[in-house]
Amino acid sequence: MDIFDIKHCLESMSIIVDSREQPTRRARDRYKTFECPYDRGKLNYGDYTYNFTLPNGMRTYDIQRPIDPCVSIERKMNIDELCQCFGNGRERFEREFERAAIQGGKIYLLVENASWEKIYNGSYNSRFHSNALVASTLGWSTRYGFQIIFCRPETTGKMIRDILYRELKMRLERGDYD
Repeated sequence: MDIFDIKHCLESMSIIVDSREQPTRRARDRYKTFECPYDRGKLNYGDYTYNFTLPNGMRTYDIQRPIDPCVSIERKMNIDELCQCFGNGRERFEREFERAAIQGGKIYLLVENASWEKIYNGSYNSRFHSNALVASTLGWSTRYGFQIIFCRPETTGKMIRDILYRELKMRLERGDYD
């Protein structure tokens, strides 16, 4: 693939939003800031991934079938939701990361309205202890190789798009097209 093919692929990028994500007003506002088209499809892990058109005209993923993305973003609206995932929802959350690991998928964990300072200081509305939250988050990050990103809700859409764009660009330059 030459630089012109890569440019075409990048220009054709769209975002796939997991079909289980509720289309709330806040979600629709996030989608508007993607600055690229989006579709809904069932992701086997994560909330967002990319799709693009290969030079032969084929799309990477068929959104009519469940998708095991090579890279995805798991979004949490705040630290409280993250605490639920490591608390009562731990088994389901872990299964999602296990599925990604089995498929060789890379996950970014994006948490809105969060920072390490808020976590260490216990500045959230959960009884999940800050030491346990730090240990779970960093332990899973090490075990499953994901990156943790904190941002404000107004930048989430752009952050999702930029992460996916950079991942796709790097994969195309390496010759890894799926």
